[in-house]
Amino acid sequence: MQRKIITTGDGSHSIEVSGKNEFYHSKFGAIQESLHVYIGAGLKPLLNTNLAIRIFEMGFGTGLNVLLTLIEAERHQQKIYYETIELFPLEASLAKALNYCEQLQRKDLQEIFEQFHACEWGKQIIITSCFSFKKIKADLTDYPLPDFTNLIYYDAFDPNAQPELWQEEIFKRLFDSLYHNGILTTYCSKSMVRRAMQNAGFIVEKLPGAPGKREMIRAIKMDNKETKPG
Repeated sequence: MQRKIITTGDGSHSIEVSGKNEFYHSKFGAIQESLHVYIGAGLKPLLNTNLAIRIFEMGFGTGLNVLLTLIEAERHQQKIYYETIELFPLEASLAKALNYCEQLQRKDLQEIFEQFHACEWGKQIIITSCFSFKKIKADLTDYPLPDFTNLIYYDAFDPNAQPELWQEEIFKRLFDSLYHNGILTTYCSKSMVRRAMQNAGFIVEKLPGAPGKREMIRAIKMDNKETKPG
């Protein structure tokens, strides 16, 4: 797999998979997409509602989502346990060249950002008093998901590229891994994805998408499925 860094519309980097027209983030803006889909629609509704938040991310990729989550944990003094899975990690040279800390005006976090990429796989790392991190090199289709997760960032490649990761069976496993009132957020809002999530048990909301995309999905595992979220 050949990959190269590109600059997206908001000045932040993403990765293009050469020859496949596949990108790790929206070409309209990597940081603004992640802030909108994963932080705004997923993490922020849970801040200060739990003593600790357990996050599972499908698709560690560039490490942008974990960096943004660390910043929110620091800002709100929110304890977060973060676990992420990735089958095809970035080369060290690409990861080190990504400009997220510069774009976020948090150059003080560059060393930690590089640590996310360089640290040992399968081992929980204490990053700060509020934030612990573990990354797993594995395939989601046969990986035993952690129990009692509060929030899932679902950031796989789109269904055309990875159809096996958008099936009802996958979302049923994710649903079962969530704690009550747990949230799953994703940039993808295709009708077949919504149906798969609904069949798995989720209450599915279509929300306005990040710039350049009309819609996104937030799916919730509710205690009472007859009660829709506000």
